[in-house]
Amino acid sequence: MTSPDPVLITGCSSGIGEATALMLVRAGHTVYATARRPETLADLEIAGARILALDVTDEESMAAAVKAVEDEHGSVGTLVNNAGYGEYGPVEETDLARVRTMFETNFFGLSRLTQLVLPGMRRAGRGRVVNISSMGGRIVFPVGGYYHASKYAVEAISDALRVEVKPFGIDVVVVEPGLIRTGFEGRVNEGIASDAGLTSDQSAYAELLAKSGKATTENYSTRLAVGPDSVAKVVLKAVEADRPRTRYVVTPAAKAMIALRKLGGDRVWDTFVRAQFKL
Repeated sequence: MTSPDPVLITGCSSGIGEATALMLVRAGHTVYATARRPETLADLEIAGARILALDVTDEESMAAAVKAVEDEHGSVGTLVNNAGYGEYGPVEETDLARVRTMFETNFFGLSRLTQLVLPGMRRAGRGRVVNISSMGGRIVFPVGGYYHASKYAVEAISDALRVEVKPFGIDVVVVEPGLIRTGFEGRVNEGIASDAGLTSDQSAYAELLAKSGKATTENYSTRLAVGPDSVAKVVLKAVEADRPRTRYVVTPAAKAMIALRKLGGDRVWDTFVRAQFKL
């Protein structure tokens, strides 16, 4: 792969997407930073990124963004699928309409945008797809089942795609962040609180929800959590490597928990999780 540029990144209005776009621009890459509301990307534009409107739940928006890049460069060099969020709650009580909406962003939007860039990459004989997953695509905590399911889906589609497109000179990379300070934990707790009945006395899971909210807040305030630049550095490495890894795990804590889940099996992991949530 002679060049990873141009780089098209989704979800750049804040957090990991913003940090990644800024780091890649500073490293000299041609970066197309995108968000549903491009006015949120003013600082990235000043820094040198090119700005596009892109909503991964809207077909016309995705097609227009890809066309804009291809009209100027022939193909997208690297696609960084970063846009995503978490919908949390017990499996029994969480509103499935909200879960479907989350999957539209976290999985179907990622999949469709990938479909749109692949023909150009195949014509060019090169390309790279970097999917931002999560340690939550390898391990699962209670109250996060639906979010974890969306990330497990990203892991699965990445594994299939990696083999399918390798003959065309296209690499597929999965980045799996641990706890990253992006405000994610606040949005998770707000989402749970706004779901009717979940934290009321009528919920069978009220005690679990209270413990989950407390644990989430505490964990993100410890050294287990790092800033979004830590993920951006890994994405930069994945973009620039001649032979990138298939997976990059971000944070030592995430590596340790994934190893515990893999080596310990179900019983050890369940015991660990129950201890964490005092269940």
